[in-house]
Amino acid sequence: MGDMSTKDSRLPGHPSKRPSRRKRAERHQPSRDVHASNGVRLQKVLADAGLGSRRSCEQLIVDGRVSVDGTQVRELGTRIDPDKQSVEVDAMPITTHTDKVYLAFNKPRKVVSSMGDPEGRKNLDDYVGDRPERLFHVGRLDYETEGLLLLTNDGELSNRLSHPSYEIPKTYLAQVRGTIAKDVSARLRDGIELDDGLAHADSFKLIETVQGVSLVEIVLHEGRNRIVRRMMDAVGNPVIRLVRTKFGPIELAEQRQGKVRSLRPDEIGALFEAVKM
Repeated sequence: MGDMSTKDSRLPGHPSKRPSRRKRAERHQPSRDVHASNGVRLQKVLADAGLGSRRSCEQLIVDGRVSVDGTQVRELGTRIDPDKQSVEVDAMPITTHTDKVYLAFNKPRKVVSSMGDPEGRKNLDDYVGDRPERLFHVGRLDYETEGLLLLTNDGELSNRLSHPSYEIPKTYLAQVRGTIAKDVSARLRDGIELDDGLAHADSFKLIETVQGVSLVEIVLHEGRNRIVRRMMDAVGNPVIRLVRTKFGPIELAEQRQGKVRSLRPDEIGALFEAVKM
């Protein structure tokens, strides 16, 4: 018999020199060549997309956090075609088209959600008219409603975000007249019959009531004209003030009224993910 005192790395308590199962799987996993010889270095594409400095983007690649066309890339010399290839960081898609712009605007009251107005009222052109891009507003807010409005020159994204099939939720804070009856939340979620059909709220929450004025939060994915105002009228609590605070994954947060800001890369990626782009 052999010497049983000899250490065997296969026995419990002894470290194995064999690579882990995960490492062995990665070693034998077929890789797809995503390198485009006449393309742009991947770290430059990431930096141009706002992911950080060139050096920090190189670290993202080395750490295995970047994928191109679904294939993990760790080689710093990799070049890609940003117009034809898709890039993800931490499984979140990023935009590689540097000519595309994605903006969040905190619309004040009495501003028309269009790039011009035949009546001469204040409109979006007064805030972004000096930009060279042709911008689309994603959906619209009525003249009296305030809050978050997305603007972009990415026509496909704009169309998808506006299309009812993607059911993008929009969140509103509303000051309404009167106290909220106990059955209002259920009525709104079950559906309110309006003159253009049934309208459902995804959720409804009473925040507070002070001196006959209630503050409520309502979430819905429909985008019909003045739908929140009409729904609240139907349950006997007409709107005094209405602010959209969230559009899909994008939040208004502390953005000042009348200000425009560029969306962060992670916010853009979240929008792409929401509409399966």
